[in-house]
Amino acid sequence: MEIVHVYSKLRADFGRPCVFSDRPAELLVDLAPDPDLSKEFVQRSPRDVALQSCPDMSEHQVNTVGFEFESRGMNHVEGGWPKDINSQDMEQTSRYRKKVEKDEDYANSILQLGQIMEHFIKQNNIIDIYQEYFQDEDDVEDGEEPPTARTINIFRDPNEVKRTVTCLSWHPDGGRKLAAAYSTMVFQGATRDMSLDSYIWDIENPNRPDLTLKSRSLLVCLDYNPKDSHTLVAGCYNGQIAYWDTRKGSQPVEMSSLEQSHRDPVYKVVWLQSKTGTDAFSVSTDGQVLWWDMRKLSDPTESLVLDPSKKGNLEKAFGAMSLEFEPTMTPKFLVGTERGVIMSCNRKAKAPADKIVCMYSSHHGPVYAVQRNPFISKNFLTVGDWRACIWSEDIKDSPIMFTGYQMSHLMDACWSPVRPSIFFTVNMDGMLDTWDLLFKQTDPMLSIKVCDEALYSLRVQDKGCFLACGSQQGSTTLLKVCDGLSTLQRNEKNLIAEMFERETKREKILEARQREIRLKERSRSEQSRAEDSGREADDTESPEEMMARVEAEFYSILASQATGRKPV
Repeated sequence: MEIVHVYSKLRADFGRPCVFSDRPAELLVDLAPDPDLSKEFVQRSPRDVALQSCPDMSEHQVNTVGFEFESRGMNHVEGGWPKDINSQDMEQTSRYRKKVEKDEDYANSILQLGQIMEHFIKQNNIIDIYQEYFQDEDDVEDGEEPPTARTINIFRDPNEVKRTVTCLSWHPDGGRKLAAAYSTMVFQGATRDMSLDSYIWDIENPNRPDLTLKSRSLLVCLDYNPKDSHTLVAGCYNGQIAYWDTRKGSQPVEMSSLEQSHRDPVYKVVWLQSKTGTDAFSVSTDGQVLWWDMRKLSDPTESLVLDPSKKGNLEKAFGAMSLEFEPTMTPKFLVGTERGVIMSCNRKAKAPADKIVCMYSSHHGPVYAVQRNPFISKNFLTVGDWRACIWSEDIKDSPIMFTGYQMSHLMDACWSPVRPSIFFTVNMDGMLDTWDLLFKQTDPMLSIKVCDEALYSLRVQDKGCFLACGSQQGSTTLLKVCDGLSTLQRNEKNLIAEMFERETKREKILEARQREIRLKERSRSEQSRAEDSGREADDTESPEEMMARVEAEFYSILASQATGRKPV
């Protein structure tokens, strides 16, 4: 038998919200019993079945005593002393301590608490809950893994006229976004139809930028604020400083005035560690270092002229190409110049002439990158011409370590943030080289052909897993390195620190030896010069003697001619 109930509804009522209401019960169908169906069933005696909603579990118990937590508030003063006791007065505190120790309740409480504390200490010492099992086997497997890196995404400049990716900056919170500055560093290379926009990319979406950074001039460099991930600062080709808040859109919140800005392109801008989190400073090829407060970009808060003579002459200043600031060394910073000299500066120096502490003559051309080792701050990495150098602050005349001269110019470099012995370099052949100082110092341990264009910029994510390389034609390649390159190895920090210290001592010994040789040569040359001057003094004769001698020779010649004899 088929039961059919027809429910009709107007088309206009489709999609309308349901309105429920209470109404009395209504009989729709009454089915009478069919006696013939009872023949197909067998009658069974009644049975009781118990049902439980919880799952069945076997009997179990835990080995530790359960503990109930309770939050309470209390008023606490220093040392737990009463209010009428001065904790700084030794006499009052000793008197009160003796009084408490004589109390019977104090001894009983200590005995009671001591037993409980001893029980839990023994319980904790039974097993180490933080022990890592099979740690040795994992290290062996990681050591045997060959170094690799693979391309994840490529972010291309969406404009028809391609520009160079001059700078990259990772988002400080997790590194899921990447900001890229696009510019052309060729003199008068900018055309009218060239776009002035730069972009922030989501690393999982290479098809469209996450945000466009609008500007009045091409952006040469930019940097995310480590304290506020929504703000970033950038340096423009015309020398201005721009400040963005990504929550307020693509337009800059504020820009510095053209009259008070740099006279040349801003090649590097870095955030400072301050209480407000709004301070930054920038360098340019005009030979100036300018400090800025993002809340007021009309004028720089401070300036420094990179004059090697320390006289503040802007005409003789060295143009700056790179900048390094380590938050743990707040007043100090490093500036790489276009003449191959690295200047170590101290912002807190009393006199302006003392702000340039020392200079390192490093490369034959511009210093494109300078960065301190994130684990050993006194050692820093520089890149210029055809090689990369590692310096120590104690040695000024020569680097403690350096790579061999490469076939093409190196354009950028940076340390690995998780492994102190590894750094990366990019060159104009489109190659990305990975150097491991503990493995091999003469050749890179891994070389990858990223693209057929020249690579100009390089940045590593804070976790060390991803690398971003910017090319000359506006392509940003995202690569992921293997776990061996992004995991700190056992005792690696101590080994690289010992290597740097050993090379520093070696350079100091060589410098002392060279200084001693120069002093000996100088003393020898001065002695020989004194002997020559003494010999010349003996050989010289007065003008009267010379005239008398010449006159005597003249008369002797005349006399010999008269007699027909030759003068003797």
